Amino acid sequence: MEFTHQYLSRAESAILVTLLAYFLLNGAQVFETAVIVPKWTADPPASLSLLKGINLKSFWIIAHSIHEITFVAAIVLCWKIGVIRNWLLILFAVHFVVRVWTLAYFAPNIISFQKSTYDTSAAAETLFAKVTMWKQLNYIRVGIFIAVSCGIIPLLLKVIRMKS
Repeated sequence: MEFTHQYLSRAESAILVTLLAYFLLNGAQVFETAVIVPKWTADPPASLSLLKGINLKSFWIIAHSIHEITFVAAIVLCWKIGVIRNWLLILFAVHFVVRVWTLAYFAPNIISFQKSTYDTSAAAETLFAKVTMWKQLNYIRVGIFIAVSCGIIPLLLKVIRMKS
């Protein structure tokens, strides 16, 4: 199927904006994982006091919302290009599953960590195990988000080649 130069330019722009938004999101995730998470997970429950002074909830809601709007726009604007559309849908599905995991596991747990008052040693051990699990799973989550964003790169390159 032949596509107009204008259609391909719009598709290219939409994918590029989505990719840039994803890279910004990845950068924030990597920064948080490398700098902030090690500080609040260092020695729970004492280190959890750091969470009481940091509220990134609004940032993450806005950042993910903007990114997901650009992702859906890219899918819509690439709809006629079957192979691009299909891969974008697959990547979005993976992204969506990880977002559901974030909302079902990561967000509620970090909220409970922020509110925690573990004063017994048994409770502190349980908390330490939960915090450690959260931290380890976060590495996987961030890795998946980075992999999804990297999966968009070949799609952008394919659209660019289609324009030539």
